[in-house]
Amino acid sequence: MKILITGGAGFQGSHLTSALVKKGHQVTILNTFSDRALFNLSFIPKEVIVVWGSVTDKEIVDKTVRGHDVVFHLAAHINVDESLHDPAIFYHVNILGTHNILEAVRKYGSRLILTSTCEVYGDDHNFDSDELLDESAELRPNSPYAASKAGGDRMCYAYFRSFDVDVTIVRPFNIYGERQKNGRFGALIPILTDKALRNEDLIIFGDGLSTRDYMHVSDAVQGYLIVLENLSLKGKVINFASGKNTRIKDIADHIAQHFGVKVIHDSARPGEVSRFPADISFARSLGFNPHVDIREGLDRYIMWAEKNLK
Repeated sequence: MKILITGGAGFQGSHLTSALVKKGHQVTILNTFSDRALFNLSFIPKEVIVVWGSVTDKEIVDKTVRGHDVVFHLAAHINVDESLHDPAIFYHVNILGTHNILEAVRKYGSRLILTSTCEVYGDDHNFDSDELLDESAELRPNSPYAASKAGGDRMCYAYFRSFDVDVTIVRPFNIYGERQKNGRFGALIPILTDKALRNEDLIIFGDGLSTRDYMHVSDAVQGYLIVLENLSLKGKVINFASGKNTRIKDIADHIAQHFGVKVIHDSARPGEVSRFPADISFARSLGFNPHVDIREGLDRYIMWAEKNLK
């Protein structure tokens, strides 16, 4: 198949690109230009076509979607902290950019697989400690980032209902792994590892007892391939996660112990969600089976970082 990946030179996208090429698909990437994108492209096959541009550019979106059987829409602004500083760019990219993609796939009849996020659920659900978030849970986003992703998520569903667009919505839970962004507005595990590589103490917000379901990027790619190969998921929403919750404190302690540094606690952040207990029973019914547990995944990331980021 001819497949377009928006954000294909990003963290998730670069891993997905390599997997799709290995499966024999012809892949095109639409991505904004950056040093990070160039770094990620160095890990993917050379035969991939790269188009530099933004999903906010309607003309570029139209030209790149044309002729593709499937569009994986991963391009987005994704950081909660950054969204607290500049909410507008999140709505511009994550909602208006998604609208451009939807109009293009509607025009050309392509299938769309949207990467949403577990952040759309929020944490104001008043459920018991053993209850899980399934795909029918109400969306109660806590941050501008989460709200922008919820907007794109529901817009895709509306295009399915209104225009019969073939769209499947994937809600991954806290993906991590090799090539994930570190530094300012990066993700937790790369930020902590980067600090530890420089022999700095690790800072976590609050008491560190909040939990997340961390899924290694290889398991996320497994989920995307399952969706691609299943043609009966039109209009469906799917949670992908490891099915296990991990305390932030335990992640920080694992990294700190490896590098011999300390963990320091700072004040909690606004918009922070305390727990994301994922129900992945629907994904499992489709054949999804996460393989990488958090300790193995952390060790794999640390090994990669020591080789590539020093």
